[in-house]
Amino acid sequence: MAPPSDVPPLVIANWKMHKTVGESVAAVEALRARADLLAAVDAVLAPSATALDAVHRAVAGSRLALAAQNCHWEPSGAHTGEIAVSQLADVGCTYCLVGHSERRQSFGETNEHVRRKTATLLAAGLTPVLCVGETFAERRAGKTEQVVAEQVSIALQGLTPAQAERLVVAYEPVWAIGSGKAATPVEAGAVHRFVRRLLAHDYGVAAGAIRILYGGSVSPETIAGLLAQPDINGALVGGASLNMTTFIGILERAAQRTSGASPLASNRVTPTPARSFA
Repeated sequence: MAPPSDVPPLVIANWKMHKTVGESVAAVEALRARADLLAAVDAVLAPSATALDAVHRAVAGSRLALAAQNCHWEPSGAHTGEIAVSQLADVGCTYCLVGHSERRQSFGETNEHVRRKTATLLAAGLTPVLCVGETFAERRAGKTEQVVAEQVSIALQGLTPAQAERLVVAYEPVWAIGSGKAATPVEAGAVHRFVRRLLAHDYGVAAGAIRILYGGSVSPETIAGLLAQPDINGALVGGASLNMTTFIGILERAAQRTSGASPLASNRVTPTPARSFA
């Protein structure tokens, strides 16, 4: 069921509300100096909105890709402070985060909001990075799969298999984000395996084209163990992506998992009929 091992890991740096334009460009320059790593790992940068245009120009000609941290589902309108997907495409974004727990918790973003954003991004040709994950209280109550299944199912409601296979899913247990307490590889792998089964049940072989990332206090010390799990295909990195030495350390260890990378489009799995919410 897991993607082939020769598909490159996908590592996304979420800089959140950090870095000026100049600092963002300097970070790109540090990464471009490691062309060896960028050849082995699919690396994506998600800077603040103020730096998107400058980072787009800075990554030109490299294998680095650009992501936005948020978007609105409407094409335009009186939505002060929001950014339309067409505006993101205009500054070179090819990815956009949707449903990050910080958006859900601090700004009231609901599963329905996430569904609308996901559909709008796909319609515009951008790749949504769907963030899902449970709180500590939900995990303690044994509701991890129930919460994650609801988040995934609502976000992808109405999508065809052809649309679904263009997604990236990021499992980020809320209790691990910024806490320094990452889920163990076995704990994370179990949830990733559940997500893969869920996707395969709903979308068949298209589920094999969906990379599922782990996020939540990822570090150079934890990334290798996480990527050793067959259904963990990369990482969404927050705090550890702000320091380029640390982030490059993560990329170095991720690159060690790569051997003869092939296009993701060839990645397929056999669907499984079971769908568990236990």
